[in-house]
Amino acid sequence: MALFLPDAAERVERCGAVLSTDRCSAWRSLAGPERTRVSLALEDRLAITELVSLHGHLVDDGSFDRLEELFTSDVVYDLTDFGQAPLSGVAAIREAAWALGAANPVAHHVTNVVVMASADGLVQVRSKGLGVKADGSCGSVSYDDTVVRTADGWRISHRKVSPRRTPLSGMTRPG
Repeated sequence: MALFLPDAAERVERCGAVLSTDRCSAWRSLAGPERTRVSLALEDRLAITELVSLHGHLVDDGSFDRLEELFTSDVVYDLTDFGQAPLSGVAAIREAAWALGAANPVAHHVTNVVVMASADGLVQVRSKGLGVKADGSCGSVSYDDTVVRTADGWRISHRKVSPRRTPLSGMTRPG
C-alpha cells in the first residue's frame, strides 16, 4: 500500500497558502535540499499516531506518572505562544500540569495527525488538539512534534503548542 506524501515544494506551497509561516514549521522543516523524504513503515506510523493520541488519555486521567511513555527525558515542551517559557524535561511538564490543577481541560482530543519522516531519522508530526473545559468551553491548538525512536519505542523529544484563535491563521485572500 503506497502512502501519499507530497514532495517538498508541494508541502511548502500548501504551507504558504493555508498556514501563516510561523505556524508551519513541521511542513517547512522537511523542505529544501538538506532533507530527503523517506517512507516510514505502516507499523511506525500507527505507533507514532497512537503515541500522539495517548497524551490526551494520560493527561485527562491525571496519569502524570506515566509521561515517560510519551516524552524523552530531555523533552522541550514549547509554550511560548501562550506567553510561557518552554518546559524542559518530563518533571517540568508533570509539575506544570499539577500546578494547573482544576484549570486543566477535562478532555483533550487529538485529530488530523500528519506524520512526515526524513532520511536523517527525524520524524515530524503535526496534529490538531481540542481541549474541553469543565464549563463546556473549548479551545483549539496545533501540536508540532519531533518524535524519535528510543529503546522504549517512539517518544516526543520536542513539542510546540500553538493556540488556534484566528480563522485561517489571519490569512486573507490575495489581491
